Amino acid sequence: MEEQQGALYKWMALLVCVIGTFMSILDSSIVNIAIPKLMAVFGVSLDDVKWILTAYTLALGAIIPLTGYLGDILGTKKVFIFALIMFTVGSFFCGFAWSNSSMIVFRVIQALGGGMIMPVAMSIIYEIIPPAERGMALGFWGIASMAAPAIGPTLGGYIIEKLDWRLIFYVNVPIGIICVALAVILLKPSVVKPAKGFDWIGFISSTVGLVSILYVLGEGSNIDWSDIKNPLLLTLGGFCLMLFVVNELTHLDPLLDLRVFTIFDFSISQVISCITTFSLMGATYILPVFLQNMRGYTAMETGLIMLPSAVATGILMPVSGFIFDKVGAKPVAVPGLFLLAWASYELSFINLNTSKEFISFLLVIRGIGLGLSMMPINTSGMNAVPQRLVGRASALSNTIRQVMGSLSVTIMTMTLNARVNTNYARLSEQVTAFNSQAATMFNQLQGLFTTNRFSTAEAQGAATSVIYGLVYKQAYVDAMDYAIAITVVAVAIAIIVVFFMRGKQKDTSQNGDHPDEGEGLTHAAVLE
Repeated sequence: MEEQQGALYKWMALLVCVIGTFMSILDSSIVNIAIPKLMAVFGVSLDDVKWILTAYTLALGAIIPLTGYLGDILGTKKVFIFALIMFTVGSFFCGFAWSNSSMIVFRVIQALGGGMIMPVAMSIIYEIIPPAERGMALGFWGIASMAAPAIGPTLGGYIIEKLDWRLIFYVNVPIGIICVALAVILLKPSVVKPAKGFDWIGFISSTVGLVSILYVLGEGSNIDWSDIKNPLLLTLGGFCLMLFVVNELTHLDPLLDLRVFTIFDFSISQVISCITTFSLMGATYILPVFLQNMRGYTAMETGLIMLPSAVATGILMPVSGFIFDKVGAKPVAVPGLFLLAWASYELSFINLNTSKEFISFLLVIRGIGLGLSMMPINTSGMNAVPQRLVGRASALSNTIRQVMGSLSVTIMTMTLNARVNTNYARLSEQVTAFNSQAATMFNQLQGLFTTNRFSTAEAQGAATSVIYGLVYKQAYVDAMDYAIAITVVAVAIAIIVVFFMRGKQKDTSQNGDHPDEGEGLTHAAVLE
């Protein structure tokens, strides 16, 4: 009877974590779609409205490193409930926002909760799920992290087009209330550790360092290097992070215990996670821009094209977790990475005439590859961490993922724009009177506009505009294919790196690594 109750508790607690994670990730993808609408509603420029996104990202960067420490001294249940309440309250006020400035303030409140939900949820799962079942449990939990970004554009597009834009925030309120109630009723209090003094130097240096770097990277391809502010912020951020590393390695109770990097499988899993995060940008960032700007699809139509891939990933995640529990990471992750590489390679050849069905098919294969590879790699790395360090390791892992996500978008957009300019210059050089194809097309277009009662000068201008528009589109498609091809190389590197993982991990609790043990997090304790 007790075993049945224990099994029911594990999966009900997992459900609470899945709902909370889904809610926090869904909001980010929905808000991205709403930016043009918010510009119109608040009557502000793109530079002003971008702070709605930037403020959220900066607040996440500041709060995520703190979650491990708070979970240790307050208990994961209390921190998780607090995070859900903050996110829900922030969502309500965002829907109530009356100006761009008020929206920015409320987004910061929302981020203070949203930033803690994912790392604390992971800590809870590692507390309640034994190692032999973690793969499948984290597979179910991972559905939220993959399904939400795919559902977000479709749901957000529908709300923006058909309903009141405020619903993109209000939709979180009933879900948040239900999740808080379930967390209060279902989750059991976790073991807490006595506080030894807060790591103020670590907190200040990590906050200033991450916020400075994320602020600059948040500009993406629009970083103005001639503005002295950006190089100074990057320098300040780099210096603060160096100070943070030195402090964390010498502090008795660090905010983020960087000594977990001495655990080989954890370090390898973080390297692979960074690579897959980078490669993921090829589909989640570049393709939606291509489908909307080059192919003319709406946000909702683009979301529907990409939705099957998220479904495929969601189905495969618990399956890969179940297989991982039986055979370990490599037999599942390697085939998944190969599928991811093949699909990415094929995507690097798409053009303006590629059917949306074929693009969706390649995205499904890509989603299957992600579903097979992501969770086993992350689970294998976290399984290698002693139980008492899981909260700190989870916060560290999510911090790295947050920075890598911003860095990936910046690299991709800079690569894309640089290649567009290079390709456009190369292709436009060929549009001359000596190029028979270009001359023939120009004459045909000029004749078409003339028959539609354009003057000779107007017809020439319109024909020239059309031709150079087509040149730009081709330059963009070639640049996009180049950027996606880079992700293929990244996945190939990940395939090589995954072979260095040591295999299936044993239950660390058998070695005495219980949550209530290990008062001092020393270098020797990590190595034991």
